[in-house]
Amino acid sequence: MVAQSTEADWVSRFADEVVAEAERRAPGKPIVCASGLSPSGPIHLGNLREVMTPHLVADEIRRRGYECEHIISWDDYDRYRKVPAGIPGVDQGWAEHIGKPLTAVPAPPGSPHDSWAAHFKAAMEEALAELGVEYRGISQTEQYTSGAYREQILHAMRHRADIDAVLDRYRTKDKPKDAAKKASAKQQKPVDEAELEAAEGSGAAGEDDGSAGGAGYFPYKPYCTVCNKDFTSVTSYDDESTELSYACTACGHTETVTLREFDHGKLVWKVDWPMRWKYEGVVFEPSGVDHSSPGSSYVVGGQIVREVFGGEQPIGPMYAFVGISGMAKMSSSKGGVPTPGDALQIMEAPLLRWLYARRRPNQSFKIAFDQEIQRMYDEWDALERKVAEGSAQPADAAAHSRAVRTASGPLPATPRPLPYRTLASVADITGGNEEQTLRILRELDPERPVTSLDETRPRLDRAECWISTQVPAEQRTVVREEPDTELLDSLDERAAESLRLLLAGLADHWSLEGLTTLVYGVPKVQAGLTPEAKPTPELKVAQRSFFALLYRLLVSRETGPRLPTLLLAVGADRVRALLGG
Repeated sequence: MVAQSTEADWVSRFADEVVAEAERRAPGKPIVCASGLSPSGPIHLGNLREVMTPHLVADEIRRRGYECEHIISWDDYDRYRKVPAGIPGVDQGWAEHIGKPLTAVPAPPGSPHDSWAAHFKAAMEEALAELGVEYRGISQTEQYTSGAYREQILHAMRHRADIDAVLDRYRTKDKPKDAAKKASAKQQKPVDEAELEAAEGSGAAGEDDGSAGGAGYFPYKPYCTVCNKDFTSVTSYDDESTELSYACTACGHTETVTLREFDHGKLVWKVDWPMRWKYEGVVFEPSGVDHSSPGSSYVVGGQIVREVFGGEQPIGPMYAFVGISGMAKMSSSKGGVPTPGDALQIMEAPLLRWLYARRRPNQSFKIAFDQEIQRMYDEWDALERKVAEGSAQPADAAAHSRAVRTASGPLPATPRPLPYRTLASVADITGGNEEQTLRILRELDPERPVTSLDETRPRLDRAECWISTQVPAEQRTVVREEPDTELLDSLDERAAESLRLLLAGLADHWSLEGLTTLVYGVPKVQAGLTPEAKPTPELKVAQRSFFALLYRLLVSRETGPRLPTLLLAVGADRVRALLGG
């Protein structure tokens, strides 16, 4: 076997622990890491942590030469609990499907998929492929309806008194949503109600204990064979014959079935999850803060898997919320919480991977959809330079490595990764005109010109999408068509001189670096300093005043894209015309 990694990051530490635990349990067998996702609506960026945490650990284990499988259980046999907001074409009329399995609910109007579950699952599958996440998907609908869990169901029903006794120890404890709020308070962060609502939409957060009516406790809930809903209660069960009777309050149907032959129902969540730990041999599976309370499914499941199914609980770190900064209409129209697909429209896959890899699971973080994405990209590019130079800290280098490649190889990368803020500014000014964009990018560095836009893709495409979907129209840059003669005529001699100095230097400084030197240098020259002089507080005031004047003359505002980029985008002739030259 390959020696364990010495990289000082959280992924390596969990990999060490998982490998040791797997060797203790079953030496030489493939190691299983797991995730669970419920396609009850758009699967959001908070849910992605449920996947990325085990993915990164499994990938590290594979890098060490071990056989490791990452399974994703699609909880598509969960009940349709409520009509989510913001799904185009879906209104409260869809409440008629509440109680049905997600795979039995029609897909939203216009979808090419045959069910609600398939529709939302497909979007996540597409994003995971782009992110380089390798996994084996397991449909719980297929597992239950094929009879794969039949023996486990019968076993749970025989041991229903034992399960009930475990559950009874915790039935007065915190509810999952309360626990999530307490966890947020400990982290001193505001409770994100949208996150909590999204979390509750998963089967995992449903936290169903099972029915304990007059006939006793039963950990199994049938779907009615007439209306296909789970508004059912078990009225009797015989261990010998496995005859089960149930009544449906939705349609009034009553029925007696033979459970050893009946495949139209499922174990309640707090029993289903530990059953699957044993069935799949899961060694590592994280869970969200909604599972961190004393009575949560993870805590209870640990006792049920040992006492009822004879298995062991996985190593299961709790992961914190993922916040969002600056959602625009694109995201809010989908119910308030953007998806991995939304994020991948405005950022490259390695960057999104890095955001999850660089923070420990119990650390919350934000994903930027607003102007902060430019700073985030600057930080990423700075890390790339440090890695190339060999000066990055070990943990930072490890997070970078996990972002740009998997055990199977590197992820696609932009051949010429120009600064995101530069590309966004160019996209803002040109409106996506490819000819104009290429002209500007070619002039950024005349000594090493961009010869094709393909060199700058996919980063250019992501920046263009960010500008068109996330930047409000009133913040977009519109270059003036005609000079502001009124403003030009009102300038005092010092301001007029600053424009003459700028125009005189354009030809000799027509590159991104040259124009940067020029625009910062004009106020220095006016102050009797050299262009290389360090700025003083007074000089900074003069620079800000000069910059505001240029913005007003070029775009009729006092702020805008970085001036060197803006000047290149406008073009020398038009700059001269607008500045009175």
